[in-house]
Amino acid sequence: MEEFTREIYWNVGHGFMTLAPMYLLFIAAMVVLIRGFLERIQVYRLGQPVNRMDNWQARLVDAMRMIFMQLKVARVRRPGMWHAIFFWSFFLLFIGTTLIVLQADFTNLLWGYKFLKGGLYKIFSLVLDLAGLAAIVMLGMLAFRRYFNPPEGLDTKKDDAIMHILLMAILLSGFIIEGARMAATEMNTANKFWSPVGYIFALLFSGLGEGGQLATHRVVWWLHLLMVMGFFMLIPHTKFRHIINTSFNYFFADRGPKGKLVNINLEQEDIEKFGATEVADFTWKDIFDGDACTLCNRCQERCPAYNTGKPLSPKKVVNQISEAAFNTPDASLIELIGKDALWSCTTCRACQEICPASIEHVKKIVDLRRSLVLMEGEFPGDEVMTAMEQTEVNGNPLGMGYAGRGDWAKDLDVAVLEKNADVDVLYFVGCYASFDKRNIAVAKSFIALCKAAGVNVGILGKEEKCCGEPMRKMGNEYLYQSLANENIEMMKTYGVKKIVTACPHCFNTLSKDYRDMGFDIPVEHSTVFLANLLASGKLRVKADGLNCTYHDSCYLGRHNDIYDAPRILLQAAGATMKEMAKNKDEGFCCSAGGGRIMAEEKLGERINIHRVKMAAETGAETLVSNCPFCLTMFEDGIKGAGFEGSMKPRDITEILAERLVA
Repeated sequence: MEEFTREIYWNVGHGFMTLAPMYLLFIAAMVVLIRGFLERIQVYRLGQPVNRMDNWQARLVDAMRMIFMQLKVARVRRPGMWHAIFFWSFFLLFIGTTLIVLQADFTNLLWGYKFLKGGLYKIFSLVLDLAGLAAIVMLGMLAFRRYFNPPEGLDTKKDDAIMHILLMAILLSGFIIEGARMAATEMNTANKFWSPVGYIFALLFSGLGEGGQLATHRVVWWLHLLMVMGFFMLIPHTKFRHIINTSFNYFFADRGPKGKLVNINLEQEDIEKFGATEVADFTWKDIFDGDACTLCNRCQERCPAYNTGKPLSPKKVVNQISEAAFNTPDASLIELIGKDALWSCTTCRACQEICPASIEHVKKIVDLRRSLVLMEGEFPGDEVMTAMEQTEVNGNPLGMGYAGRGDWAKDLDVAVLEKNADVDVLYFVGCYASFDKRNIAVAKSFIALCKAAGVNVGILGKEEKCCGEPMRKMGNEYLYQSLANENIEMMKTYGVKKIVTACPHCFNTLSKDYRDMGFDIPVEHSTVFLANLLASGKLRVKADGLNCTYHDSCYLGRHNDIYDAPRILLQAAGATMKEMAKNKDEGFCCSAGGGRIMAEEKLGERINIHRVKMAAETGAETLVSNCPFCLTMFEDGIKGAGFEGSMKPRDITEILAERLVA
């Protein structure tokens, strides 16, 4: 009975003259590879220390999931899935090669034991053939996309050509080797059916004759080996290095809380510089991010600033920092990147959410902004400086007197903690819901819902100050910490048990950033709070028709992964919801984040108008949001886009209050 197997090292020999040069080439390749990465590690060490080894077991598990399941890579359907299939195919080929070496050079050589035979060999041969074919097809599709149908803004460099040509040559030469071997040895055996792709190549070589087949096999075998070793040598010196660095970046990823910034110790006397201006001001991870970047363009494609004609590309920021680290480490990164680019960021996290390499874009931009504000006293415009000054004096960027912060609630029989601190929850109102007429309606609606549900809610009134989030994201860490400390002290004084806020920016700041300052009071966003009241039966609303689309605010959605609660509330209100093309974690920013609520938008198309146009494409009559910043932007954007008669912006809270069951 015929045994399914084959002779490894057929036609090239298995003696010293084969093994010695093969392993010497392998050792040389590993030396070049390791040396190349050691040289790059020296550059990473220019950065400040940061601990990314904590909880290493969980980090390792998460990294393995990301690598082998290609979870982040495959999120973008076509090119992402092509890359994932290519990775899986190439990984199978790597395993196959490892098994061949293990048997030929170890188990068979030392103990005379062969395991690649019989049924296992059939599976082995078939899987590797199909994996090689899949890798060639996927690589071809990726090459076609890059060179014949490239998406806008995709950079194509020499490294890309090297990668495609070398990988394709390695894959094709593998099949040529197999085809020449099969033509000489397996054309009349059943083995050929378990190597279908190799059999096709064998048919091409069947007319060469035995001498030609042997010569082709031997020459291409050594050429294939040289190309594989060359591949290893090129890894640290070309874009190939992302194979290693992206995998490590999954391990080094920020483990949260999501989007939380690191506090600056403003009291430390020996600190001479706040924020970042040069490479050495960043952490080693910030430099490493550039080497992990695959230049896939996803962050740029999702960036609301880039997509509306602003000079910001998250991809370029990351790579400009990395390139400076390796070439001009003393250069001014602010000048290199450009102030307009830095001020354009809305900190929406769209770039980080879609990044397949776990790169951290936003903190880099905020660190550079901190330098501009704290070291140079520079802001994107006089209006922002005015807002900062008004916040210092009155605790809000709108310029309203702090004493009138609670006036909106005077006729609502709402407890003010200064007079009565015995409440179930503190409603942290925020600046816009306290002073802006349009958003005051939202605050009043929230109070009405709380009363209907039997919740005893209180406010701080004139003692509440801005949470400091817009100032912090704009780079003014000093003002943020001053506001935060005052708010924290006030809430602790009154023994607040729980906080609810309708502002995602306040929610994100109180629930995450304030934790570094000893704040531990539970915080909930109003949509989650109201959804829980609805589920418990304490809050009852009637379903009344509503033709709407819903905008996921960046700070409730991408920053906090809250997508279901708002939709549950709208469903309870009887809404017929038409989702925008960009929704949930792919949602498009309203333009107010990153402190941009305080700044005029002077470059390119206005982001809020761009988003309103997306909403209009759904045919919805109402554009629903859950954020005072978003509501403000949409009020303005609908007017600017000319949709005043066909679309109206509303907050979820207002819609629910109109549908309360008595």
